Amino acid sequence: MRYSYPHTIDNGGGELITFLQLVSGAQGDWLEVENLVQPNSGPPMHVHFKQAESLTVVKGKIGIQHQGGEQQFFGEGETITFEAGDPHRFWNAGNAPLICRGWIKPAHNVEYFLTEIYKSTKANGGKQPSQFDGAWLMTRYQTEFDMTEIPAFVKKVIFPIVLFVGKLAGKHKKFADAPPPVK
Repeated sequence: MRYSYPHTIDNGGGELITFLQLVSGAQGDWLEVENLVQPNSGPPMHVHFKQAESLTVVKGKIGIQHQGGEQQFFGEGETITFEAGDPHRFWNAGNAPLICRGWIKPAHNVEYFLTEIYKSTKANGGKQPSQFDGAWLMTRYQTEFDMTEIPAFVKKVIFPIVLFVGKLAGKHKKFADAPPPVK
């Protein structure tokens, strides 16, 4: 087991995720999670190609949006589920901290991916991961995750340049124990 539970990550920009436990199931392992999101914070538009994600509002108000869709809002006790392959974003739409509990099924590499993205984001001032870390993680796990707000030009042209230069500088060595991507 890579992590001990509970395992909390902090992006330094208003978001905490606690992976409460890894649960073994007949259809694969899945994660129980809790997140704490400060007002006006939340992840950008993204997609999990292999995982469904469900959040139940424990405290506060959540705003959500599916790519190309209207903004929607949910309150305490309401549940939102994003199916695998559904580009979405969410944010704290209230004035107090938002607390949600939920799950991510199946787990695959989401815990590793988010742990490393959050670690890099926090080290980079809480706004976004470093260029190399973002390019490395997004490229390695492109079969599992995508940040849809990053232009295709950046992914196809800039990322390879950043990866080449970063590898020459040895920046890739910190990811030596990274799990293989799910095909």
